[in-house]
Amino acid sequence: MTKNNQFWKGVLLGAAAGGLLSLLDKDTREAMKENAIKTSSKVRYIVRHPGEVTDRVKDTVERFKSTFETVSEDISYITEKVEELRELTPQVTEMLKETKETFVLNEEDALVDDVLGKEVKNYN
Repeated sequence: MTKNNQFWKGVLLGAAAGGLLSLLDKDTREAMKENAIKTSSKVRYIVRHPGEVTDRVKDTVERFKSTFETVSEDISYITEKVEELRELTPQVTEMLKETKETFVLNEEDALVDDVLGKEVKNYN
């Protein structure tokens, strides 16, 4: 036997020995018994109703596909909106600058008018 085969043989024997030793505990034995009963019951059901199990699997696959498509569409929509925002941001920034300049100019004009208006009144 090669060393590699001996390694795996040792791993399997160690696992089997550990499993058997763990069965010395009563709680572990009870849990294993319950799991074995549940598993065998499920296997019997699958063997007796293969068509139903197949239909369930197909239904689950279809729901998964549908969900995946919906998520993909949502991601595409969000990506599209992010791109639109990237394109709009410079335009909005420019509009804000223009609006600010207009208000600043209007405020300056109003200030000048106020100053000039007061001076004109003082000279009259």
